[in-house]
Amino acid sequence: MSEMKPHLLLVEDDGQLRAMLEELFVGEGYEVSSAPDGQKGLHLALTEEFDVLILDRGLPVMDGLNLLSKLRRQGVETAALILSALGNPADRVEGLDAGAEDYLAKPFDVEELLARLRALRRRHIATATTLRIAGGRFDLGSRSVTRPDGSIVVLSERESALLEELARWPNRVFGREEILEYVFPNAEEAGVVDTYVHYLRRKLGRGSVRTIHGIGYKIGTLA
Repeated sequence: MSEMKPHLLLVEDDGQLRAMLEELFVGEGYEVSSAPDGQKGLHLALTEEFDVLILDRGLPVMDGLNLLSKLRRQGVETAALILSALGNPADRVEGLDAGAEDYLAKPFDVEELLARLRALRRRHIATATTLRIAGGRFDLGSRSVTRPDGSIVVLSERESALLEELARWPNRVFGREEILEYVFPNAEEAGVVDTYVHYLRRKLGRGSVRTIHGIGYKIGTLA
């Protein structure tokens, strides 16, 4: 069964740097899409779903700040980090005001870039109101899951709480005791976890919640 990887958009016009960063991010476990200019980056960002954006500022066709401003006006709230050769405080303020969550000047340290990227992902995971699940999307506000065929499944409050905990941390395996503590703190028996896993599988497909034998459960893939 395929693992759910965070999807990253990299928009960078320097081909050598773009190739290096693509390899770096893939090695960190990301699914990477890339574009060499702002216009192509805008198209990708508006037509695909991403977990994080890495945007060069000095892009051809449309610069990175203009690209990000357009995305924010279109309602795209994906966390973004700006890379730029312009690194003085005024430039950073301009980048943050354009809608970026972070700004890193070139040349940069690779380990610092990866650390900032991890921090962006943690903030995104903790605050997201729509979560990607392999094969679909989970809207926390309406407690609804959009399946691959476009059909929508509405969950109960407890089903939604369990799916949210698993979907926010897609690479983590949760033991029954952890799920009891985080999702069902008032439950008297650990069997409630298995019961609601069964309910989710019945509504979303058997692969929606994976059993990791001897450990617990993790998010799976929608059929």
